[in-house]
Amino acid sequence: MTMNVKILLLGSFLGASSFQIPVLKPFPRRTECALKQSAWGGENRQELTATDKVWNLHRYAPEPTEYDETVMSIFPGAISNKDLETRVVQALAERGFRDANTLLATSLCSDEVARRLEADFVEIYGSNFNLGGLSGFPFAGNIGFENMALHIPDDGSCFIVYGPHVGVSRTGAVGKVERSGVRQVENCCTSAIAACNHLLVTGEGWEDNTGFTDLQQGAVERLIAPQIDRLTNARDPMVELPFALFESQEQLLYEIIQAGSGKVKNNIALLGGIQINTAPEALDYFVPLRFYYMNNRGEVIEDLLNTIA
Repeated sequence: MTMNVKILLLGSFLGASSFQIPVLKPFPRRTECALKQSAWGGENRQELTATDKVWNLHRYAPEPTEYDETVMSIFPGAISNKDLETRVVQALAERGFRDANTLLATSLCSDEVARRLEADFVEIYGSNFNLGGLSGFPFAGNIGFENMALHIPDDGSCFIVYGPHVGVSRTGAVGKVERSGVRQVENCCTSAIAACNHLLVTGEGWEDNTGFTDLQQGAVERLIAPQIDRLTNARDPMVELPFALFESQEQLLYEIIQAGSGKVKNNIALLGGIQINTAPEALDYFVPLRFYYMNNRGEVIEDLLNTIA
């Protein structure tokens, strides 16, 4: 039996009148369920706004210490996730972004410590479409972006958060971070450091020989290879590495947005920068480098960076 016949038979089966999809009562949307959280409980129960949720997330945030000062001295311009989220949510609320009409999409590293910011924004906006992979590159590509665009609420917009991450340990070591339940201080970002080391230490260029088992890591190395001279000449390659990664990721993401923005129903908010991961008991930080309000033609309507930086 040929492939064409198989496809024809399958199409005939699916089109048969005896095959009917049952009509089910729809469940409440996740965002609607999230909106039923209570600010006070009891008779005073009321729906939480996005701003309320930010306050709840950080109501028990630790006070800044010398550790925080060290992070901010290594990365000037860094702000805590608490301050970032508060300012971003306020700026977006003024432009019509609410938890019920906003689809969050992230292009962040697969590393669990890189998901803290994403987890906070999920608590605020209720859902996430993952565009990213190792080191934070948008490996979902054009098809992933187009699929994401189809999931945006009809009366809403999407909020895209992207960028690499870097660890700073309690001792101030850049490229290292403590993790919950792990005694040894580990590399962060492991994928980016591995790619950087292969290029810096061996002096070998990227070769397409990684196979499918390490497809993303091979792509990370290929995408960062044009930045090798910059890293070689840097005063501290581990400090420079996330900035080099950001430029490579931004270029790739912008190409994807330009190709697929026409699928977006309304507008796009684009937040880009460098995540700084710290020890489990401390606040994470973020160096904001881009914050754009864009239309669905991929054009910047408003540069919002000064509202958060």
